[in-house]
Amino acid sequence: MELWLPMNSYEHQHRYKYTALYHALRDAIHAGTLVGGTRLPSTRELARQYDMSRGSVAQVYDMLLADGYVEAHRGRGTFVTGSFTTEKQAEQEAVIDLSPWGERVSRLDTQKVAESVHDQNQDVIDFHVHRMPADHFPEAEWKSALAAVHRSDWREQSGAAGDPELREAIASHLRWTRGIQADASQIVLFSGSMQGITLLAQLLIREGSSAILENPGYPGIAHAVNSCGGRIVPTNVDSQGIIPQDWEAQTLFVTPTRQFPTGAVLGLDRRQALLAWASKHNAVIIEDDYDSEFRWGGRPIEPLKVLDREQRVIYVGSFTQTMIASFRLGYAVLPPSLVQPLVAAKALYEPVPPALLEQRALAKFMSRGGYLRHLRRLTRLYGERHAFFVQEMQCQLPEAFTMQPGDAGLHIYATWNGCPDSYISFKTVALEEGVRFRDAVRYQLIPGHPAACFGFAHLEKEEITEGIRRLRLAWEKSTFSFR
Repeated sequence: MELWLPMNSYEHQHRYKYTALYHALRDAIHAGTLVGGTRLPSTRELARQYDMSRGSVAQVYDMLLADGYVEAHRGRGTFVTGSFTTEKQAEQEAVIDLSPWGERVSRLDTQKVAESVHDQNQDVIDFHVHRMPADHFPEAEWKSALAAVHRSDWREQSGAAGDPELREAIASHLRWTRGIQADASQIVLFSGSMQGITLLAQLLIREGSSAILENPGYPGIAHAVNSCGGRIVPTNVDSQGIIPQDWEAQTLFVTPTRQFPTGAVLGLDRRQALLAWASKHNAVIIEDDYDSEFRWGGRPIEPLKVLDREQRVIYVGSFTQTMIASFRLGYAVLPPSLVQPLVAAKALYEPVPPALLEQRALAKFMSRGGYLRHLRRLTRLYGERHAFFVQEMQCQLPEAFTMQPGDAGLHIYATWNGCPDSYISFKTVALEEGVRFRDAVRYQLIPGHPAACFGFAHLEKEEITEGIRRLRLAWEKSTFSFR
C-alpha cells in the first residue's frame, strides 16, 4: 500500500534519510494521521516508495518498535500501537499560564509569529538560541556508533530508568568533567531535562506547598510547579546569582553554575548557605546545570552537587545543546532514596524508554572518547564566537545594553540602558531591520527592567557583524524618536 509522508520537509531537517523517515512516521502517529491499529507498509514497499534500502527502513521500524510506537506481529506485519497525544491536544496543552499577573502565553502562537516574520523577511539575522547546527556535529563518528550498536543485541530490556550502558557512561563523564561522584544506579534518563524536572515537581511538591524559583528564571520550571498545584515563591538574583533567604519551603530550583538567564555564577558562600538552608528545613534542591559544558575562560565551576554531604541535591543535566536536533535526552543524578519513586513515576508515563538505539549509541560514542572530542571542538568554536560577539557589541552598540559578564554558555544576557518605552520601540524597529533576539521579559516571574538574551553560537562571524550593525541602526532610529 502507498503511504504518503511529507518527506521533502523532513529531509531538509535531518541529514540522513532514515532519521527523516523515523521522524515523519513518529509525527504522523502523534498527529493521529496514523491511528492505533494501522498496518504500516512492508519494508520493501516503503523502501521502494522513498528510494531507500530495505535495511534502512527496517532500522526505522526497529527504532519505532523500541520506542513503543509500533508492534511487530510475525506473519502479519507492523502495526501502530496505543494512543498518542494528537496535535489538537498538544495545542491545547501548549497554552500555559506562566506569568504572575495572569497573562496567557502560548508557545505555539509565539512560534507562529516568529515563522510569519521569517516568511516576510528571508534575510533575518536571528540571535535566538538555536540547537547546534548540523555541520558542527561529527556525523561520521556518530554514524559509526549507531552502526556498531545496530549490529549488536541492543533491544534488551532497559527498564524505565534508561539504558544501563549509557547511565554508566554518564556517571563516568560526570566524575571526569564535573567532579560528581555518582553511581550509575543513581542516574535516570528522560526525554529531555524538562521531563525530569516536571516529574520531580510532581513527586516532591504537594498541592499548596511552596517552591523557591529564581527570578528571572526558566519559565518551564514555573509551569512544572503550577501543574502540580505548588505555590511559586520568586526570589531575586543579582550579579552573584540567587540571594539566599530563610525560606519556609522544602523545594528549591536553582541554576548555580550559570544562572539562567543572567549567566551569574553562585559563589561558594552562597552555595554553602543554600545547603545549610536545605539541611535546616529538610529540603530538596534541584540543580539545573543546563549549558555549563561550554566554558571559555576562568576556572571550572563545581556543581552544587559536589558540595552536597547529605544527599539533598538532585543534579539535572541535558544533551540538548551538544547532540543533533532530533536527539532529546536529559538525566538526573538522584539521592538513592529517590531513585525508585522517580522510576516508578516515570514508568506511568513512559514504560518503555524512548530512542533505545540512540541511547546505546551515545554510550558507545562517549566510551570511545568521541563525545569529549566533540565538546572540545565546540568549546573552541563557540568560545571564539562568544569573544567576537562581545567585542562587536562593545564596539558598535555600547550605549544600548549593559552585558552581563560571563565566561560560559551559549547566550549573553544584557540589560537595557533606557526606559521601558524606548525598549519597546527598539524591538519594533529591530524587527523591521531584519534582526531578532529573545526578550528576557518571558523569564521574569515578577515584572522588572527590560533585558535581552543574545544567542551567538549558531552564527558565523559575518552574520554576527551584520546583525549588530542592524541593531545599531535600530537603536539610532528608536533613540531619535524619543528625543
